[in-house]
Amino acid sequence: MNIHTYEKLWLVAAMVLIVGFIATITYGSVGLGITMVGDQQPTIEPSELNDDERFGEPRVEHVGENEYEAYVVAQTFAFYPDPIEVPTNSEVTFYVTARDVIHSFSVAGTNINTMVIPGEVAEMTVEFDEPGEYGIVCNEYCGSGHHNMEGMLHVVPEDEFDMTELSVDADDELELGDEAAFNVSVENRMLDDLETTATLEIGDETLEEELTVAGGDLEETTFTVDTTDLGEGEHDWTVAIDNYEESGTLTVVEELETDDENEDDDADNGADGSDGDDDENDDGETDGGEDDE
Repeated sequence: MNIHTYEKLWLVAAMVLIVGFIATITYGSVGLGITMVGDQQPTIEPSELNDDERFGEPRVEHVGENEYEAYVVAQTFAFYPDPIEVPTNSEVTFYVTARDVIHSFSVAGTNINTMVIPGEVAEMTVEFDEPGEYGIVCNEYCGSGHHNMEGMLHVVPEDEFDMTELSVDADDELELGDEAAFNVSVENRMLDDLETTATLEIGDETLEEELTVAGGDLEETTFTVDTTDLGEGEHDWTVAIDNYEESGTLTVVEELETDDENEDDDADNGADGSDGDDDENDDGETDGGEDDE
């Protein structure tokens, strides 16, 4: 069979296009890591999110070497946590659910894009190789504030990333001569041990203590300061660990006002008020008696 030269050219071009389409679809499905949203997660009652071990505290967890899990809650009109921070060269699995109505979780510049349905948990796994900042938007109309529903995803260099939580419990007011205690708690949510230095600055004093916090653990320490050395007045204090700080003000007075003194003042005020009422009642009864006569 004799095929014209132009027909041969069109046949070859058609075959090239078909092969090109197949290659493009294959690359988009495999090479870019595009997959269907996982539906293997169990359903969850939206009204019980606060009590759920995964979504009660929206957060990022370190679950393995360069592996993280992010538990995200969408609600009108915000995402929690916000911002979400993960390190470079990491694999992050997002678990996203909604508290109220249907939303979406779409990260601009990535292939993260899913509908978020109350009672359902969407699961997506993504790799981040380069640092950057990505906007998170909701593409499903969810109410009058829909256009303001946005968040941020920060991908930071590995050496700048950690998940340390610092909290300080301290008195606001003490009597001169008492000992001020600053109870410091450091939580390490990474799997690797954290070696750091806790520093307290108050007045002219600076106290330091070396801490080693095991991975996934909590370490506590206490700084004590004699208020006699501080003197009367207000004293600003700061507790710092790496890039985290907690601050407050301690007021030192010559003598604290006791509860008994407060009760006596209240009693005096009440007594004065009662005398006034009795006088008015007596006057009223006398006047009434005169009217009856």
